[in-house]
Amino acid sequence: MTVGVSVKRKEDARLLVGAGRYLDDLTAPGLLHLAVVRSPHPHARVLAVDRRAALAGAGTVAVLTVDDLPELAGSIPPLVPTPTIRSYAHAVLAGPVVRHAGEAVVVVVAEDRYRAADAAERVRVEYEVLPAATTPASALARGAPRVHPDWPDNLAGRNCVVVGDPDRGFAEAAVVVEGDFVYPRMTGVPIEARGVFAVVDPLSGVLSVWSSTQVPFAVRSAIARVLGLPEDRVRVRTPEVGGGFGVKGHAYPEDVLVPAVARALGRPVKWTETRSEHFLTAAGDRDQAHHARMAVRRDGTIVALETRFTRDHGAYPTLGEAITLNTINHLPGPYRVPAYRATGDNVVTHKTFIAAYRGAGRPEAALVLDRLLDRAARGLGMDPAELRRRNMIRPDEMPYRSGLSYRDGVPIAYDPADYVSGFDRLLGRLDYAGWRKQQRERRGSDRPLGVGLSVYVEGTGLGPFEGADVRVDPGGTVFVRVGVAAQGQAHETTLAQICAERLGVPLAHVVVLGGDTELVGFGMGTIASRVAAVAGPAVAKSADEVARRAQLVAAEQLECAPEDVVLAEGRASVRGVPDRGLPLGAVARAAVRSRALASRGSPGLSACGFFYPDSVTWAFGAHGAAVEVDVETGAVRLLAYAAVHDCGRAINPMVVEGQVHGGIAQGIGAGLQEELMYDDAGQLLTATLMDYALPRADQVPPLGVEHLEHASAVNALGIKGVGESGVIAPGAAIAGAVEDALAEYGVTVDRIPLTPARVFELLRSARRRHS
Repeated sequence: MTVGVSVKRKEDARLLVGAGRYLDDLTAPGLLHLAVVRSPHPHARVLAVDRRAALAGAGTVAVLTVDDLPELAGSIPPLVPTPTIRSYAHAVLAGPVVRHAGEAVVVVVAEDRYRAADAAERVRVEYEVLPAATTPASALARGAPRVHPDWPDNLAGRNCVVVGDPDRGFAEAAVVVEGDFVYPRMTGVPIEARGVFAVVDPLSGVLSVWSSTQVPFAVRSAIARVLGLPEDRVRVRTPEVGGGFGVKGHAYPEDVLVPAVARALGRPVKWTETRSEHFLTAAGDRDQAHHARMAVRRDGTIVALETRFTRDHGAYPTLGEAITLNTINHLPGPYRVPAYRATGDNVVTHKTFIAAYRGAGRPEAALVLDRLLDRAARGLGMDPAELRRRNMIRPDEMPYRSGLSYRDGVPIAYDPADYVSGFDRLLGRLDYAGWRKQQRERRGSDRPLGVGLSVYVEGTGLGPFEGADVRVDPGGTVFVRVGVAAQGQAHETTLAQICAERLGVPLAHVVVLGGDTELVGFGMGTIASRVAAVAGPAVAKSADEVARRAQLVAAEQLECAPEDVVLAEGRASVRGVPDRGLPLGAVARAAVRSRALASRGSPGLSACGFFYPDSVTWAFGAHGAAVEVDVETGAVRLLAYAAVHDCGRAINPMVVEGQVHGGIAQGIGAGLQEELMYDDAGQLLTATLMDYALPRADQVPPLGVEHLEHASAVNALGIKGVGESGVIAPGAAIAGAVEDALAEYGVTVDRIPLTPARVFELLRSARRRHS
């Protein structure tokens, strides 16, 4: 057995000794470096470009605009085409109008990156500055400047759902609580920023592109569409990728810009993003503002839930309605909510476009839901843990149908699980009762304690498919080729574990290859907590077919029945006679000419299969946090953090734990310090790591994490996705803990992050109200 075992990661050996190769390590003879001149204005008309000083600089090869490369006026296709979202054009190079600060206007190419950067600073662009709408409120106001002039307003689309009779529920409730809640714009900060390297292969003429992306097939499609090439004449590969977190989960203008310039100049070209460029132009996420309310009976039973919210997409709704629908579908959480109404307005503004960042709509839902639950508990005089427990869906109600449909159009049905038991395990792991006791003892001090809880559900393993090609080499090595790319998730280990178990070979004999559009015909990408739950079953399906083929061929060689062939330890042997057998590599050599495979329709020990899930598979989790708040300075100290989560069948528990730990750390950053901030003119204020604060190691307490394994009902392996699980709840749990700590001061928490300055202002406002 290899599945379920915490084997060491296969990929770490090369990474730890510096043998990995990242985008910026790639080079080629005659390599040119590219820099981008970006608009300093959120909305402006480009009047003229003076490139003379830039071209006069030593080493400058070219200074190009959309007039020089007219194909770059073509639009980057959205990752998720959505008929209900208004169509728009997202040009590779802007002109004549820019729609956000940082949009690419001119490209400079030079012999090295320093000369390229110097030349870019010497380009002079004349702009006519235009009025800008930089918030959803200003964008939806009457007479607002339009982001896209062919639209009648700045509303890209609206998503509405209704379940049951919310009006009746609110009218009959004993307690109704409401609030205005904000989950601000933030971004993933992978240790490696984005980058693209491109060259035209001189022998084949194929445009070869390397990109630090999560979605190589989407990048290939974008390049082919904009440049007017057949997709088979574009090959996209990923080298080692130093983190993605959704920020690299769609095609960017630079993914097309770099290969377009390489093709035009006939030389290899490379662009690597600076950290300031990343903050300015890489797509962040969140940026939702909700007005929400909840109705409960006197015994705490939820009778109605409602939200109306905006999502600020920035200039281009790159993911359409996907994240908005994620929030709507996840907001009821693991609770029985008989009546529910949600309306999400997808708004465009003159800011950098956003897309998906780890969690992708779910952390916003958790923040809103848990703020309402805590306030309802306070209104009822009930312990917030007890209120949650009373409303949780019971095991005998599974598979529970929420009345909603997922964004793939399939009615939502939660996978069978025991939410109440999981929640109680969380309370024990956190020592909820012990922290409540300490809280009472510290009441009235200048450093009160608070406890926050958040319980959530998560749709994982989004389709429509993933594929895997499994081949046994005559030397005995098993090669697994997949359509997904890795950014640290241990695909080379976990997918190998699945294959090794199905074929009965040592794990060391399995090599997983991905991140290359030539390995398999199609792939969707490493997004949406989907690789283990979708590519994993595809690997199992292909490996099972290879195993059947091996049994047929070995039976022919060993003169026995196929059902008597046993595959184990890299050999095919006769059941009960282990010494009578062949190495799997020898079976692979024989399989090329074996007549035994005529019934399978092709020779060789190889198979390429695809897995199509019916819909997502539903996981859940529960998190708890204990905090201390200094009422003099507003500083929040996280004292304890615990989590339980359901990942279905864990392929590698150590990898699962690492995923959850990383997600929690990012969620702690969201709760305490991370925010992309803009001024009223649409200028980014947090463009460096001095301004955008990431959590440090000393801000993350020991994390008590427990895995629960409720098998998926969607795939035969029982796997659920886990990549985003850890990040969903921390912001909500920390917000609840801080509000709980400061309840005696009359403080209510409506947004995160809870920086010392924000907490100080909350306390000062509460004191003013009291006085």
